[in-house]
Amino acid sequence: MKSYKKWLAAFIIVAAVLVWFFFFLSGRSSSRQTIVVATDSDTAPYTFKKKGKFDGYDIALVKAIFKDSKDYKVSFETVAFSSIMTGIDSGRFQMSANNFNYSKERAEKYLFSNPISKSNYAIASKEGRYKTLDDLSGKSVEVYTGSNYAAVLENWNKRNRDKKPIVIKYVANTVTLAQRLQHVEDGRTDALLYDAISLKTVIKDQNITLKVTTVKGNIGDKRDGLEYLLLANDKTGKALQKYINSRVKELRKNGTLKKLSQRYFAGDYVSTLD
Repeated sequence: MKSYKKWLAAFIIVAAVLVWFFFFLSGRSSSRQTIVVATDSDTAPYTFKKKGKFDGYDIALVKAIFKDSKDYKVSFETVAFSSIMTGIDSGRFQMSANNFNYSKERAEKYLFSNPISKSNYAIASKEGRYKTLDDLSGKSVEVYTGSNYAAVLENWNKRNRDKKPIVIKYVANTVTLAQRLQHVEDGRTDALLYDAISLKTVIKDQNITLKVTTVKGNIGDKRDGLEYLLLANDKTGKALQKYINSRVKELRKNGTLKKLSQRYFAGDYVSTLD
């Protein structure tokens, strides 16, 4: 009888602990805010899909930032690039990881994280013919409407009205970077302005016969080539910005940023960050 009572008491204690643990985890899970991260999954090596799973430098970094967070959990959603910012505006997404560069226009509406990588503006062309924006005068270049690269070319045209304008061809977001590079290879367009890392990655992966040259001279300001995470400019976004910047600092200090850079970019594109 005593043995039975001891067993029953032990069972009750274990059951109570399990019930408490279940409710503890349930409460912890429900208190964590879900952050929906928008990405086009088509800007390798920053963001892409591999066997149906989200991957890329930006994706891996976001996962590292929110790993073991007590306040947040993240989910990713693939959308067309043109829909990312409208989705943030509507509250559908709280942030985006998609190789975003700084622009004054974006800064007026959104928040930026601290820089997470540093590449360079570059031009892909046959035999590396073009090395500056001036070299693109009178030449055709494909861009996405609303992209940072479109703004760079549009601003050049505005500043250089005495020269032949760069022929800007706006293409749909469904036209991939690989397809746009093939258009250059086929002679349908003269060149493509993009970041050096992405151009070199896709050209190598797709065996495209183009050369990449880093753009000489400053295109904008000291933010040239820097990449950021983009956040909504609201209460949630401000809290996220503070959390993300703190975590990026930790990840840079413990070497995670450098490891991710070497894994996805085949080089160190983070050690020069301020």
